[in-house]
Amino acid sequence: MRSVVFLGDGMADWPVEALGGKTPLDVACHPNMDRLARYGRYGLARTVPEGMPPGSDTANLSVFGYDPAIYYTGRSPLEAVNMGIPLDEGDVTYRVNTVTLRGGDRVEDCVMEDYSGGEIDSALSRILIEDMAKVFSPVGELYPGISYRHCLVRRNASDGAILTPPHDISGRPVADYLPKGENGALLREMMERSYALLREHPVNKRLEAEGRPAANCLWIWGEGRKPRLTSFRERFGVEKGGVISAVDLVRGIGRCAGLEVLPVDGRITGTYETDFGAKGRAAVRALEEGCRFLYIHVEAPDECGHHGQLKEKIYSIEQIDSCIMAPVLRWLEQSGEDFAAMVLPDHPTPLRVRTHVPDPVPFALYDSRVSPDRGEVHYCERTAAETGLQVDKACTLMDALIR
Repeated sequence: MRSVVFLGDGMADWPVEALGGKTPLDVACHPNMDRLARYGRYGLARTVPEGMPPGSDTANLSVFGYDPAIYYTGRSPLEAVNMGIPLDEGDVTYRVNTVTLRGGDRVEDCVMEDYSGGEIDSALSRILIEDMAKVFSPVGELYPGISYRHCLVRRNASDGAILTPPHDISGRPVADYLPKGENGALLREMMERSYALLREHPVNKRLEAEGRPAANCLWIWGEGRKPRLTSFRERFGVEKGGVISAVDLVRGIGRCAGLEVLPVDGRITGTYETDFGAKGRAAVRALEEGCRFLYIHVEAPDECGHHGQLKEKIYSIEQIDSCIMAPVLRWLEQSGEDFAAMVLPDHPTPLRVRTHVPDPVPFALYDSRVSPDRGEVHYCERTAAETGLQVDKACTLMDALIR
């Protein structure tokens, strides 16, 4: 028995006026998602427990089969694990974005123009982070990551800061969202220092000269401590499993669960410009090499939601279906083995608000051994709700997938 999860990050949405009140999922062409909904268990699932933040961290933990109410210790430590940063019990980690602020000489006077610093190139971002690491060294260790995503570690430190993800405040004044609580003043000071220095950095001067956004501030958020996940093998009895993803967070969850992070040959950006086909080929190759469980995560729809990109979000959904789901399902069917496959988002990222919301998401779980035909169905939020099925704890879906 083989099992595959197709996770379209932020794929779900709210009705869009420009689409006549439909959603991107509703108008997109995705026959493979439709097929899983037609012949599988189909409805809505709540991936974010009541009272928890609707982040990709809590939501993906749920889909992986780990109840966030038990296992969640913060977003940044999951990313730190994937980055190979050693952590001890007393360490506190933070996610650090290179962002674009505009509007004033102080951070508190600015607006969040771009939470990704214009999706800055990793090589340029690394230069900024390595220079800022010298400034941050009395406070903590600053590590460069991919594009705008980086990590700060404070050794043997206290936690309890009140922090805001920058993608939650796109286009808004940042004054009310600066760090508060334990160590809030210290973190605000570091953000102010980064803003003063990065505005004058040669990399940003070059970006501005080219008409591109300047990554002129480090935004600190996502506080956490070392994660403790029971291994996937111990929880579900899977001997060989793998994760395909472009982002440190999902890769970090996989590593913490003892799954293999699989290589992908191609330009993997995490945006709609990513090489969708390369992920599909990597997944088929992993199955050919004996992988029994695959978690295929695609970030692109979420990034489109954050940036308000309607056409690109629809395109990303269709690419997931045609370039990833189609070849993987074809291979599974031709293998002659029983298999199960599930498709779902981790959370909605509505274009209207350009951030995550905790609404239940549509899921379709197909098992080749049991495939009732409910007739023609188009996989989307509306038809999933019409089934009347709602799974209140999405972390239980993994048990149904792997059985």
